[in-house]
Amino acid sequence: MARDGVVFLVNPASANGSTGRRWAEIARRAAAAGLEGEALISTRQGEIAELAERAVADGAAVIVVVGGDGTVYEAVNGLVRSGASAEVDVAIVPRGTGTDFVRTFGITGDLDRAFATVREGRVRAVDVGRARYVAWDGTPAESYFANFAGAGISGAIARRANATSKAAGGRVSFMWATVAVFAGWKATPVELTVDGERRAGPMFEVLATIGEYAAGGMRVTPGAAPDDGLLDVITIGDVTKVDFVLTFPKIYRGTHVRHPKIETLRGRTVRIESEEPLPIALDGEQPGTTPLEVDLLPGALRLRVPAR
Repeated sequence: MARDGVVFLVNPASANGSTGRRWAEIARRAAAAGLEGEALISTRQGEIAELAERAVADGAAVIVVVGGDGTVYEAVNGLVRSGASAEVDVAIVPRGTGTDFVRTFGITGDLDRAFATVREGRVRAVDVGRARYVAWDGTPAESYFANFAGAGISGAIARRANATSKAAGGRVSFMWATVAVFAGWKATPVELTVDGERRAGPMFEVLATIGEYAAGGMRVTPGAAPDDGLLDVITIGDVTKVDFVLTFPKIYRGTHVRHPKIETLRGRTVRIESEEPLPIALDGEQPGTTPLEVDLLPGALRLRVPAR
């Protein structure tokens, strides 16, 4: 199929609803920057994935995702399921509270700079994660993710953060959600396998990441490369509340990985099992529970990133 034209996928609920309120202004500024195309605006959660598939089927050459990490997550699921993700360029105008995925690439929320990246950015083929897990209704499920998959406290943190107002911004929302959830959370016995290498014991969290950042700017896996065909895995063992108080601030700088109860691994496949089902998080969304299996689709997403 010959591909041509730009399609905007817009989540009006992103950025605490300000994207919808400001969309007319954003569209005018995009047109002034030389970017015009059809705007497909979602009306409910999950619809961005459907709109992405529709845009691909209609022959779009460039899809511009206007929203936050959850919007990117939905768009990636639609693109991969369309079977044409390698044929379409994806650009992002960050309009969310977390914006962790774009942080790895230096894609900014400043509209003029974001539009410049859409228009003139270079294409970088980046990895996409594939997760198999148990949906909330007990059935097997499969989803794709752009940034991270986690099991343990991350699922509970994401649920709490997403259930509250993010008017104060993503960093504050996720910070307070982390503190609140940790206060009542207990480490759970977990079995982790990374490329056949096994770890077992009580853990608060296992994260398998593509990019460096999660949870509103936490640099959870410093040095993670989104196009190396490998998942960067971090485990957080049975840390005490004193450990948490002393170590938590370091996660924004990426120096938390020096803690003796934190381990980092790398691999192509990850499996997380636990006797008690643990909530999982995919790019901040909470689709189900463990057991969780994760692998990669190397270079499956054609992302436009800043030229420099």
